[in-house]
Amino acid sequence: MEKEKNNIAKILAPKDYMYLGVFFLMIVICGLDDIKIIIPGIFLWLCMLFLSVFMNKMRKEKIEKHIEHSNFNVKNIENSSLSSFPLPMATIEMNGVIIWYNNLFQDIIGDEGLIERHIFEFIPDIKPDELINDNKFIPTTVNLNNKTYQVVGNITKLDTKSKKDHFVLTLYFIDNTDYTMLQKIYTDEKACIGVAVIDNYDELMQSIQDEGRPQLLAEIDRKLNAWYGFTSGVAKKYERDKYIMLFESKFLAEMEEGKFEVLDLVKEIDIGNKLPVTLSIGIASEYDNFAEGLKDALAAIELALGRGGDQVVINRHNEYSFFGGKSKEVEKRTRVKARVMANALEKLIEQSGNVIIMGHANPDADAIGSAVGLFRVAQCLNRDAYIVIDNLNNITIKEMMNRLETSGQYEGVFLRHNEALAKINNDTLLIVVDTHRASFTELPELLQFTKKVVVIDHHRKVADFIGEAILTYHEIYASSACELVTELLQYMDKKVTIRQIEEEALYAGIIVDTKNFTFKTGIRTFEAAAFLKKYGVDTISVKQMFQNDFDIYMAKADVIRGAEIIDNEIAISMCDSEKDGALIAAQSADDLLNITGIKASFVLSKADGKIAISGRSLGDINVQVVLEKLGGGGSITIAGAQLSDVTEEEALEKLKGAIAEYKAEN
Repeated sequence: MEKEKNNIAKILAPKDYMYLGVFFLMIVICGLDDIKIIIPGIFLWLCMLFLSVFMNKMRKEKIEKHIEHSNFNVKNIENSSLSSFPLPMATIEMNGVIIWYNNLFQDIIGDEGLIERHIFEFIPDIKPDELINDNKFIPTTVNLNNKTYQVVGNITKLDTKSKKDHFVLTLYFIDNTDYTMLQKIYTDEKACIGVAVIDNYDELMQSIQDEGRPQLLAEIDRKLNAWYGFTSGVAKKYERDKYIMLFESKFLAEMEEGKFEVLDLVKEIDIGNKLPVTLSIGIASEYDNFAEGLKDALAAIELALGRGGDQVVINRHNEYSFFGGKSKEVEKRTRVKARVMANALEKLIEQSGNVIIMGHANPDADAIGSAVGLFRVAQCLNRDAYIVIDNLNNITIKEMMNRLETSGQYEGVFLRHNEALAKINNDTLLIVVDTHRASFTELPELLQFTKKVVVIDHHRKVADFIGEAILTYHEIYASSACELVTELLQYMDKKVTIRQIEEEALYAGIIVDTKNFTFKTGIRTFEAAAFLKKYGVDTISVKQMFQNDFDIYMAKADVIRGAEIIDNEIAISMCDSEKDGALIAAQSADDLLNITGIKASFVLSKADGKIAISGRSLGDINVQVVLEKLGGGGSITIAGAQLSDVTEEEALEKLKGAIAEYKAEN
């Protein structure tokens, strides 16, 4: 409608030809009455026509001249503006060829004749394909001649006769050198907060004569201050075995490069102490304020101690880096913590409506044994208790599960996943055993339905631990979760009577995780076993739970025969058996350690569409640190990991890469 109105207005607009036409028509009409008027009228009309044509021509020339002058001025202004634009700028083709630039761009490049040359020659970091995402320009930062520039720009589509679109990029270079330097100064001078702990203080004091203790502590102080001195920071002891440290962030990289050599320096101290000194350090970096920094440092030192001590943990906004961790855990001989935990757990059970217990996915004897022990505690305290386990046919616990189910005392106790979700509520006490990682539990969703969570575990702590637990009994010196549960049973205020089936399950968990009291076995491990033996556990009956058939022995032989030896000390093999692969892999990894010179072993197997890795060590090589690089965990001597969406060959290469990385770090 609007278009039609514009056309009509255009037609009706007064024009010269309209006036001339009307005048000619009037001459013709008047000439009909008086023929004498026609000749003078036509003469006059021709004069007017000539004058109109002449005037229109003059007007057109004037307008064209004005337009030409205006275009000339605009072009000059445009060229002048681009050339004198206050930022270096250049226009490039999508292949990197420079097609235009201003003087400032030439100045920062320091060269002439840049047209038709590739921008990569001068600024390798600029790659046109990486600067565009979804037809939008992505700003980037480049370094050029000791200066830092932020590169911004725009995309222009050129009109061409070709059917293919032709784009060019116009780049603008903003000098951010001063800002970058200021940012670096701010980052370098920001304070890091550290907490250092002598993690075997009590054992050290007991291993040396009274008169040597002050000298030992003074030597530790000297070693720590000598290492720390280059930072010009502050390190002050605030408890008998704890230090707080403040230093500038720029020194942290140097500490990391030196692999925190202070861990080895303190071990060299020998003034009569029978045990080597081990130190743990937690450092907070990149925090928002000092209160948050101290909190992060304490979280880091807690994680370091939870991983066995003798290491450094750096916390960068809950992103953790680890250094050290080569020493074995030191067994704590005091039972005070066990008593406190037993009393606290007893009260929590009594204050809860029901109890649900779960271990890790694909549970082993330790997970089931500790769960059974806690089930019995809840029963003795008159609370309904359940154990979550969805896979009842796991070969490693098949015989144990058969005995529990046929005992007649566990009917309705073992819950499938959907049954567990139906049982849990806000008043439920959820006890997690033999793992402290939410993602590793039998049913992680359960953690979302109650705030009353208890964690009982013995594995070295990792960064993604269950942080919302109201009670955590995490002792990495312990051989197994069954050992910890057995200790708790002894210190309950109310008498807990355990039956033979529970005794055998707890004992089985201990002997499986210690490999018949060979690995990670301390005084308290034997004391826990003695307590169970006192109650009448039948060790022969327990041994029969783990007897293998002939096919498994043959499969283990094939795994051992196919082992590859790396650096004359690490054995790697693949278990091809689809049936009972996890059991064969674990037992084969144990058996490979019986070969002379082998310090660690890794066996890969297929499990539920994933590649599982069982790692074992005699203690010289930390298999936990190796498999943590692949998303796994465990302890120094026993660890595991699972890899998804990889082939056997890819998993093997990843494992070898993790081993090589571990060796480079150590």
